[in-house]
Amino acid sequence: MKAALLSLALLGSPLAVPVSDRIPEFNVEAQCKATVDVDKSMGLSEPESLANCVRDEMDARQQLTAVWQSNPAPVRDRCEGEATAGGFKSYVDLLTCIQMADLANPQSTATSLKGASKNRNKK
Repeated sequence: MKAALLSLALLGSPLAVPVSDRIPEFNVEAQCKATVDVDKSMGLSEPESLANCVRDEMDARQQLTAVWQSNPAPVRDRCEGEATAGGFKSYVDLLTCIQMADLANPQSTATSLKGASKNRNKK
């Protein structure tokens, strides 16, 4: 009885997080291993190493933690769909989509340019 009440309390709890409110979980090691295998089978002269692929994916995931919540849920959902299309799930693709959405939206909360690049076209 206590377990059932606890379950009901947890279901209605504000601790439940909607799916698009959190960064999706991808098995990057398995995905990177598959990518390396495909690169090798294609005979690429410079196939990506497993270590570099995993590092790139984890770096992208880290960057996503800083920008995920500042993007609207429809953008996050669309980008997650694009980043998982075709069975390959990539944080790099997810981050790229989010960044492209920021560039396309002038009202975005994206970080403004710093340094000389912000003054480049002011002449």
